Amino acid sequence: MLHKTRGIVFKTTDYSESSVVVQIFTEKFGLQSYLINGVKKPKAKISRNMLQPLHLVDMVVYHKPAGNIQRISELKNSPVLLSIPYDIIKSCLVMFLNEVLYKAIKQQTPDEAVFDFLFNSIEFLDNATEGLANFHLVFLIRLTRYLGFYPHSEGANSANYFDMRNGVFSNYRPDSLSYLSPPHTANFQLLLESGFGHIGEIKLSNDERRYLINKLLEYYALHIEGFGYIKSHEVLEEVLG
Repeated sequence: MLHKTRGIVFKTTDYSESSVVVQIFTEKFGLQSYLINGVKKPKAKISRNMLQPLHLVDMVVYHKPAGNIQRISELKNSPVLLSIPYDIIKSCLVMFLNEVLYKAIKQQTPDEAVFDFLFNSIEFLDNATEGLANFHLVFLIRLTRYLGFYPHSEGANSANYFDMRNGVFSNYRPDSLSYLSPPHTANFQLLLESGFGHIGEIKLSNDERRYLINKLLEYYALHIEGFGYIKSHEVLEEVLG
């Protein structure tokens, strides 16, 4: 049976000389794997270039509830990303966020709230002209709301510490080693309160940004089993300076 659905490309893997398996987070079915034949041929109906990380797509798909690998009847980029593929900073942000999402989102069931957040965030990044250096920080914090470990903001304005293991702000240093202390706690709280519309107003040094992204990845690893190590943030740090 054919279904229409929007999707977000996560990962493309070579399958044979001219075929690939692409993992796409879909609006209707969650994360699914699709076998696409002939993508490397010169006149391919669906080309490899259409399947770049975090590209947004409209699809018509065959879906078998018990199937491990599905099939695509039609696919087009919609909306077409106008700046992400050609802007080095945005491309590196997408490479980093794509690696995080691939490790964090596994569900093969629909989650429209997660899908809408990701879809709208990618569209925002494609159109953004300022605040790019803070985008990934705000994105990762906001994503935790949908993954089940969004920080409890009670007492955040006056707290000295953020307990990453328990996701709470505190005036007392936690017993574990996983925490933020001044001045990082205040900067984290500022990011927590900020939406994408205000990321250009957040003033952080490059060193502080690097510190916070490493702590955010530690926060993810504490709360997502098997999250592991993220490699691409090192490239992103180089690009952001």
